[in-house]
Amino acid sequence: MRRATEDDRAEACGKGHGRVEVRRITTTARLTGYLDWPGAQQVCLLERVRLIKGKETTETVCAITSLGPGRASAKRLLGIARGHWGIENRLHWVRDMSLGEDACRVRTGAAPQVLSGLRNTVLYVLRATGLVRIAEALRHLAARPDEAVQRVMQPLPTEL
Repeated sequence: MRRATEDDRAEACGKGHGRVEVRRITTTARLTGYLDWPGAQQVCLLERVRLIKGKETTETVCAITSLGPGRASAKRLLGIARGHWGIENRLHWVRDMSLGEDACRVRTGAAPQVLSGLRNTVLYVLRATGLVRIAEALRHLAARPDEAVQRVMQPLPTEL
């Protein structure tokens, strides 16, 4: 286990979707005493350098985590940060692009939370019944409402 006075660093490289990306993170517990943030255990500086078609872009992000140095090394935090985008791409992007969440004008009372729950339920039912191409599945089922009802009525697995 490293001491709280030490910084930790990690780096990961990746290639795909026409780009090369290098992700670097530096973490420290030394700054948490300066923060007025309940539960803060580490401060992180995450740098993403992308090379796309010969053009390099750099993005720098600061983060605070409640995971202390003993629970999360820089390598683990780098993985957690990367995993966050899997959630963004799998859920939020699909909810917005396929189900039109951002375009929804419902803003009052409990209705936004209810609609969000319904969207999540739709995605769960589609994925649990074997459909992975959500936009295509929505178009298919919109033309076949009886099939949509059948999917809702069949028993679903407890885990995906």
